[in-house]
Amino acid sequence: MSDHLMNTYMRQPVTFVKGEGVWLWDDKGEKYLDALAGVAVNGLGHAHPELVRAISEQAGKLIHVSNIYNIAEQAALADKLCEISGMDKVFFCNSGCEANEAAIKLARLYGHNKGIANPEIIVMDKSFHGRTMATLSATGNRKVQAGFEPLVGGFVRVPYDDVEAVKHVAEHNPNIVAILVEPVQGEGGINIPKEASAYLEALRQICDAHGWLLMLDEVQTGIARTGTWFAFQHTAIKPDVMSLAKGLGSGVPIGACVAAGKAAEVFTYGKHGSTFGGNPLACAAGLATLNAIEQENLRENAEKIGNLLREGFNAEFKNVKGVTTTRNAGLMIGIELDRPCADIVKMALEAKLLVNVTAENVVRLLPPLVMSEAEAQALIQRLCSVIKAFLNS
Repeated sequence: MSDHLMNTYMRQPVTFVKGEGVWLWDDKGEKYLDALAGVAVNGLGHAHPELVRAISEQAGKLIHVSNIYNIAEQAALADKLCEISGMDKVFFCNSGCEANEAAIKLARLYGHNKGIANPEIIVMDKSFHGRTMATLSATGNRKVQAGFEPLVGGFVRVPYDDVEAVKHVAEHNPNIVAILVEPVQGEGGINIPKEASAYLEALRQICDAHGWLLMLDEVQTGIARTGTWFAFQHTAIKPDVMSLAKGLGSGVPIGACVAAGKAAEVFTYGKHGSTFGGNPLACAAGLATLNAIEQENLRENAEKIGNLLREGFNAEFKNVKGVTTTRNAGLMIGIELDRPCADIVKMALEAKLLVNVTAENVVRLLPPLVMSEAEAQALIQRLCSVIKAFLNS
């Protein structure tokens, strides 16, 4: 590793040089099972032939032109996203935090247009929305905020999955203009509302009653990760704003802020922009990703394999002390232990398995959407052995 890289990551001692499907190979020829997918990015796995073809062909034609011109691939991807989401307009950027920045700006502009001088947004404890100053401020994690004060104001924090807390704020704060919430908290520990549909539907009702925007951060839950195109599609509601990234480009950087109804008309000429956002290469990757998910029934596969993994882990850990719970929303899986377990990442790597630990005591799995049943069984066997060894150490 170069001495010239800033020390911003606790990198694991491995260098990968190629991949295929759910498998990766390091520079020593060792083969690893990837149960993290670049943190929910590589939904199609590695070296998916249709993605490779689309990127290669597009790179041979156009990689980038400015957004001051029409971009055919961008228009096609916007049309597709609106078709599968039921939303109306799309702004393209490069990442999840940029998509959330756009949503925050949109909400503030929406508030100012209504005559609210100091618009505020309700956000949740244990949330994660990014590392730019505004998204860092919206994030509900003091650990990642520490040292970057003064934070950006305009956010009111409440507990996640607590409708009454939101109602209390509504009664006492006339400056609220929006709610920003993850349908499932990823970085927070794969936190799933006790009654997921009811929670989002209650938030939708509150927003409608008060003229607020309901903004869903689907950066991690979106693009078939939970078994539907978007997590909100497990419910009867539709958001006003939705942020996307991660799995949208299968590894090519792209983000999107998608809006519907009154929110779709808030941004006007000059109010927001991006140099690289929605360039031909990124949008070709996005289109190839969505087409592959559709053609290979990967939404259904995410639900099937996610449930298979949860059931397999539950069976393996039935009488194992130290494992608190296993939960999933499609291929977002969390195995919660009763103690900090960061060492599991290194132990899993030694077992040729890539996993992640978040919220200190939750083993997080975000496998590629293309994972097969046989590969899921291999994941269960490897990870259960690692976790049992950790608990007995």
